[in-house]
Amino acid sequence: MNILLVYPEYPDTFWSFKYALKFVSKKAAYPPLGLLTIAPLLPSHWEKKLVDLNIENLKIRDIVWADYVFIGAMSVQMKSAMEVIKRCISYNKKIVAGGPLFTEDFEKFQMVDHLVLNEAEITLPQFLSDLEAGNPQKIYHTADFADITKSPVPDYSLIKSSKYSTISIQYSRGCPFNCDFCDITALLGHKSRIKTTDQILAELDNIYHSGWQGNIFFVDDNFIGNKPVLKNNLLPKLISWMQEHGNPYTFSTEASINLADDPELMKLMTRAGFAAVFIGIETPQETSLAECNKVQNKNRNLLESVKRVQKAGIEVMGGFIVGFDSDLPTIFRHQIDFIQQSGIVSAMIGMLNAPTKSKLYQKLHSQGRILETWTGDNTDSSTNIIPKMNIAELKSGYLKIIQGIYDGKPFYHRVHHFLKEFEPQVKNRTRLNFNKIMALLKSMFVIGIYDNNRVHYWRLFFWALFKRPKLFPLAITYSIYGYHFKRVFKKIE
Repeated sequence: MNILLVYPEYPDTFWSFKYALKFVSKKAAYPPLGLLTIAPLLPSHWEKKLVDLNIENLKIRDIVWADYVFIGAMSVQMKSAMEVIKRCISYNKKIVAGGPLFTEDFEKFQMVDHLVLNEAEITLPQFLSDLEAGNPQKIYHTADFADITKSPVPDYSLIKSSKYSTISIQYSRGCPFNCDFCDITALLGHKSRIKTTDQILAELDNIYHSGWQGNIFFVDDNFIGNKPVLKNNLLPKLISWMQEHGNPYTFSTEASINLADDPELMKLMTRAGFAAVFIGIETPQETSLAECNKVQNKNRNLLESVKRVQKAGIEVMGGFIVGFDSDLPTIFRHQIDFIQQSGIVSAMIGMLNAPTKSKLYQKLHSQGRILETWTGDNTDSSTNIIPKMNIAELKSGYLKIIQGIYDGKPFYHRVHHFLKEFEPQVKNRTRLNFNKIMALLKSMFVIGIYDNNRVHYWRLFFWALFKRPKLFPLAITYSIYGYHFKRVFKKIE
């Protein structure tokens, strides 16, 4: 069979980095790891082609060529996924769909021929077996979780790697915590399931031999969910692998705030090449943390915890939320102050939403407080819940936060504040290369001449150049991030 794998387009979001990618001549931030992982599960004699709509168009000849169209997507890709489905139906093509979007809300996709839900390592072989027998079913789902030690090495040969700024890899699935607004434990379990170290090294070998050099993002929902194995097995061997290969990569990932409590783990991570970590801070308000069951963030000095991770040489990217029932109008100022004082350059601030499979959705649905407005984009000022706070006041306060952290003066002040104290341990992060030099020249032209923040840009430019020259590449990188964030949020102002 001819199998067309299609990855729908992302809208302009915080994590799309659409405006920043232009500075390094890339089309998308990350490749579709889910589709790359299921591809090896398909019969080897089938022809496979992947079209990522974030880097190229879906051509008629690709649709006509296909016997089946496989679509994988996340919630934020809903609009594009619908368009792809309608287009393929118009050519009478059979569609197989899976991934978080379809697992969360499969009822909305009755037009899809086969919904292969939950984890494909379990449900896809069931579909393939039925297909071979001539009796494929409409829906495949399971309450079990996959043994990911048996997951195949993703087929990176299907992508045009030069179009991406970062390559993705996965070490674990699931999270030991259970935040009410999050659907990870419902989708992937409460236990952190991990791949073997040999699997990860084999995947890295595969990426390395493809010629890729640069950034690699561990897409784990909580990379440190199993600390003992991480500290005693993966990281020591990853350190050796990196040294043997000339330290070709810079890693980033997602983790919980308790990373700050483990200096040994942070040191191992930086030695292995981890330069940045995304942490869900959510809110500095203790009552709101208790409300959403964010137990790992409670009863601690969050600002000090962030500072400890930064002091270890790891950049902290942070997620923040407003719209909890216990939020008062003072929360908007508190969020601004926390973000500015923390020096978190990439601060993703969003309105509270309730994904379909989250505990929050169940609770609010029983109270009649769920709206059919779920976009999956947590930075577009939308919410699918009826908040306790007046919605107009909530949206107005949200915009005040955006202005308070991403307007030129506060943003560049935060970058300056962070770079004054930051001592990165991963040298790749501060090394100049051709892409960075091109990004520098473009930033001087685009931001330094035509942007409204050009005065702040040049102040940071010369301060970093003369006061902290080793961090000059980071200063330019953050200036470009600020350019992107400002334009993403501009659409909601």
